[in-house]
Amino acid sequence: MDLVLGSRFAVIFFIGGVVPNPLDIRFQRVSGLSATIETTSVNEGGQNLYAHRLPRRVGYSNLILERGFIVGSPLNIEFDVAMTLFKFLPSNVMVTLLDGDAAPLAAWLFLKAFPVRWATADLGASADKVLID
Repeated sequence: MDLVLGSRFAVIFFIGGVVPNPLDIRFQRVSGLSATIETTSVNEGGQNLYAHRLPRRVGYSNLILERGFIVGSPLNIEFDVAMTLFKFLPSNVMVTLLDGDAAPLAAWLFLKAFPVRWATADLGASADKVLID
């Protein structure tokens, strides 16, 4: 059995929830693919040695996507509208893990996603690097 490489993946934004955005597909890094079950502690009457931990709800991390800065990107325009006008157009986002032949191995679908943070890397005259969004 071969090990699965984390370097082969695709990210697709669906405009209006259904039409794939063909321009904003090249990402350098994806993180935040995690979920945690939050628990609550309940003390048992008369028992001081331990407490029961019961499941409460599932919490999800923010999806973090990194890529080189793209001039005129529809995704950047949507982010700018959200951050400046406070108008949100939620998108469905699919992250797919691919094998060596570009066949899907696993996928994560994020429904009605909207931006909560947008950052661009620092600018520096002494470094000749790709600008990361």
